[in-house]
Amino acid sequence: MIRAVNFLIIFVSCLALVLFSLENTEPAVIKVIKGVDLQAPLCIELIVAMGLGAILAGMFSVWFRMLRLLESRKQIRQIREKDSRIQKLEKDLEQYKVEISENDPQLPAGSESAPQKAQAIQALAKS
Repeated sequence: MIRAVNFLIIFVSCLALVLFSLENTEPAVIKVIKGVDLQAPLCIELIVAMGLGAILAGMFSVWFRMLRLLESRKQIRQIREKDSRIQKLEKDLEQYKVEISENDPQLPAGSESAPQKAQAIQALAKS
C-alpha cells in the first residue's frame, strides 16, 4: 500500500513537471553569487532543482538508515551481553542452591510447641 502511494506521488510530481516544462521554455536568469549569472530555460532549471532535491533526499534517507542500523546493532549487542550475564547468574544460583543443600544440617525438632513457648515467655515476663 505504501509503495503504491509513493509511486502515485512520484508519478503525479513528474507529470506536473513535464506539463510545466512544456509551457515554460522561456529563458530565466539565476544569480548564483554576486557577479555570476546563469541563463537557461525555466523548465531546465526546474528539472535540475528537482533532481538535486531528489538526490539530497536519497542521501539523507541512506544516512538515516545507516544510523538506525548502527543503533539496532548496538541494542542487539547489549541484549546478548545481558542474556549471557543472566545465564551466568542462573548457573551461579544453581551452584549456590546445591552448596546450601549439601552443607545445611537439618535443624533439630523443637521440644516445645509454639503455645507452650508463648506461655513460658509470659510467665517470665510477669515475674
